[in-house]
Formats: sequence, structure tokens, C-alpha cells
Amino acid sequence: MQGIEGKTAIVTGGATMIGEAVVSALVSAGANVVVVDIDQQGGRNVAERHPERCRYVAVDVTSDADIAACIADTMETFRGIDLLVNCACTYVDNGADSTREQWLESYNVNVVGAAMMLKACVPEMKKRGGGAVVNFASISAGVAQSGRWLYPITKAAMQQFTRSAALDLAPDNIRVNSVSPGWTWSSVISALSGGDRAKADGIAADFHPLGRLGKPEEVAQVVRFLLSDASAFVTGADYACDGGYGALGPEGRQAAINRLTA
Repeated sequence: MQGIEGKTAIVTGGATMIGEAVVSALVSAGANVVVVDIDQQGGRNVAERHPERCRYVAVDVTSDADIAACIADTMETFRGIDLLVNCACTYVDNGADSTREQWLESYNVNVVGAAMMLKACVPEMKKRGGGAVVNFASISAGVAQSGRWLYPITKAAMQQFTRSAALDLAPDNIRVNSVSPGWTWSSVISALSGGDRAKADGIAADFHPLGRLGKPEEVAQVVRFLLSDASAFVTGADYACDGGYGALGPEGRQAAINRLTA
């Protein structure tokens, strides 16, 4: 897509399945990509698949020193920063039993880490005349999910962070949007299902009119669109890539009214 070729992107959480799909989509559009992840081996593996366009930098997004080092490394290597994707995430969540430490960890990774990464990128984006940012929110941000408090609440915070950042950074020609995936074949769902994609698809079918999980590549295409010139008049928006999850109400996929005459 226009507006990506030759630009430099930072992708946090780049060693995850969705993160890697985003990296691949941006490389295919001609971007240079800095793969950022706490998973050093996974991050290196992703970068090595695109040796001419990618560089891996080990970063814990809860560390300001790590973030500063990442920015310095990116500037030394690629001489600029144009695009940022905040995909890094923790799924620690014990619902009502979550401890203070778990609450703080969830906010530190899922929200504050993204905010600090954006803060560090803004001066370099301004030097380039602007930039584009995509934050990862979730369909979990807008619904109650039994036994889950930390993840949905921090993802709702990401949506508000996106709106606030979009407003304040618009004068600098920096667009900020978010993407909210539905159930997607991802590192966490693969781990929870024991790698059984058919099982995960079967469970997801009840919640998504399209009747399956999303693919990492499908989410990545939405991210790529939001970073491209094709979305030049889009900022402060949350884009659902959820197979219809958000459109489906509590009646589910079947005609509930027919139960009255059954």
C-alpha cells in the first residue's frame, strides 16, 4: 500500500503469531521493520526471515531504558521512525482474584508500555513530517467476559489512549488508530487449545457470524491499511477485525424468536 514503502516501523510483540504477521505484511509493503519483543529467540527468528528489511531489538516495554535503547538503535540503523505498532501484551488475568501486582503488571505492559513507546517515537516522527500508529485493543474491551478483568479493562484503556493520542498528535501529522481483533489463531489461543486449531475454530464459531477464528494475516492486513496512505483521513478510530463478533448479540447465531413457537 502507498505510504509504507521505504518507511521504518517498530512492531512491539513482534515475536508473537499476530506480531509476526504484521511484520511480514509491512515488509511485503516495502517497509523496514524493527522487531521488538522480550522473547529473544522468537524475535531473532522473525527478523532472520526478512534479513534485508528487519532487525531484532530485545525490549521489555516496562523498561524506559530498553525503550530508549530501541529508539537509538533504530535511528542508527534506519535513520528514522515513521510507523509504530503496539502489539506487546500480557494475558495475566485472574479476574476478581487478581492481585495488586498483577493489576499493575497488566497496566504496565498493555497500556503504559505502549504509551511510553509512542512518547519515545514522537520526536523522531515529527522530524519526518508525521507518522502513523496502530495500537492493539480487542473485542474484549467492549463486553463482560466471565473470570476476566485485567485484560478487557486494559484493552478498553487502549481504545481511550488511542483517542486521546490521536487528538493531541494530529497537529504533528501523526495518526493514531487501534485494531480490535476477535478470536484469532494466536500464540495464546494456540497454547490454550494445545495447538488444536480445529477445536478452537469450533468454539469460536458460536461467537462469530463467520463461523471461525480469525487468521493472523487477516488482522495484519487491517493494521497495514491503517498505517498506509489509504487511511490518510482516519485517526482516533478503532477498527474491528472480529468476524462479526461485535455485531452478534446475546441471541447468538440462531433465530431465538423461533423458540417461542417450539
